[in-house]
Amino acid sequence: MRVIAKYAKDLKTHFEVVTIYDNNIIKEIVSKKNPKIKTLMIEHPCCIWFERKIKDDFGIEIEDAFDTRRIIHHERFPLNIYPMRKDFTKKDINFATFIPYNYETIDGDGVFEVSVGPIHAGIIEAGHFHFSQAGENILHQEIRHFYKYKGIEKMLEGKNIFEAKKIISRISANESIAYQIALRDIIIKATNITLPTSLKIEHAILLELERVIYHLTNLGFIPNDAGFASALSYCSKLSEDARRVMKKLTNHRFGFDSIEFNKLNFDIVYLKKFINELEKEMDFFEDWIMDIPSLWDRFDSTGILSKGNAQKYDCVGVVARASGIKIDRRDNKFYKDYGFEISIEKSGDVGARFKVRLNEIKNSIKMINNFIKDCKQNSLILKKGNIKDGEYFSFVESSIGEIFMTIEIKDNKIERFFVRDPSFINWQVMHLMMPNNIIADFPLINKSCDLSYAGNDL
Repeated sequence: MRVIAKYAKDLKTHFEVVTIYDNNIIKEIVSKKNPKIKTLMIEHPCCIWFERKIKDDFGIEIEDAFDTRRIIHHERFPLNIYPMRKDFTKKDINFATFIPYNYETIDGDGVFEVSVGPIHAGIIEAGHFHFSQAGENILHQEIRHFYKYKGIEKMLEGKNIFEAKKIISRISANESIAYQIALRDIIIKATNITLPTSLKIEHAILLELERVIYHLTNLGFIPNDAGFASALSYCSKLSEDARRVMKKLTNHRFGFDSIEFNKLNFDIVYLKKFINELEKEMDFFEDWIMDIPSLWDRFDSTGILSKGNAQKYDCVGVVARASGIKIDRRDNKFYKDYGFEISIEKSGDVGARFKVRLNEIKNSIKMINNFIKDCKQNSLILKKGNIKDGEYFSFVESSIGEIFMTIEIKDNKIERFFVRDPSFINWQVMHLMMPNNIIADFPLINKSCDLSYAGNDL
């Protein structure tokens, strides 16, 4: 049984802790006078971050937990302030006394520590990576994020679902289309409307184009981190071409605010021309990149995540599929009818994650070509204000993996918003890929997973 998400809600008389499994939903009533829940950390290690976040957000203690450190609240965040409680309405807080964060480290003769981040030389967001080293060999790594915690869950409370759209669209730019489709599906459920097939096809095209853009980006950066810059140059050109197509179709390079309930002005001829050219480019790229032994010497057996560990941590997306786990939210009749084939590798290393991305681009090209054949004119105008109160869930397969979103609506306003980015799960398993590798391979392993900082640090 896979844990998908765990989160809390502040109700009038009590807290409610919700655990979403792949085949069940468990809701626990928690007293406000003595808020406590039993941990799931031992059975499901991915719950470590979920439960630490629940404690920071709501002040609910986690009994029998082996990790009770603060996760959202950094060193100078005041004690006893829980921002996700309904009675917390402050717009700012004062810094408190500095409380050091105790990193997980390994002691021993000749063992030393290396800190990377949270500020990096590259153009990436804040994240801290703490290593215990014996020479160049990594013994252990701890990842610490949430430096850019934006308070989006709190921000969306009290807004109507249409006011929230612009914010949700921008949670994580490399998954913007996926986030918008997750919101679209919730709106559909809350209004009991039926989405025309032609519109569903348009949205699917944009989702696959978004996947192509970011898989191409990574197919360039992964070899670059192994010292092969030519691949980065080649794939950067292709990903830029794909991003210009995204702008042509949606009026925005990232596709912000493009998943609407009315017909887009799709230039089918322009799209088909690009897809056909990309198919030829990918055939050349695959022949070229697969025949460089020195590159695959770096990829193969580097950053291994076993199938057992991937299952233990309830991994999703490319990370899971490269370790032999068959999991993809597109594995359904709609996508299969248009040529979807799940890509699985078994070795769980950098090479496997590279191959999954390569195969998924080729499959996305095939699906887009099939979608184009059925891309016909149709329209649907959704009137605002016809959203029904209730609790709604949605799932979408982004380029990184499964997004889970839930919105509770009360009196036509958002009562509780929660989203679990695939990165929130997969960041937690990266430390298992590090032992028996050298620290110089950390960027290579990290990039092969392509996890989002913004989607993680809500």
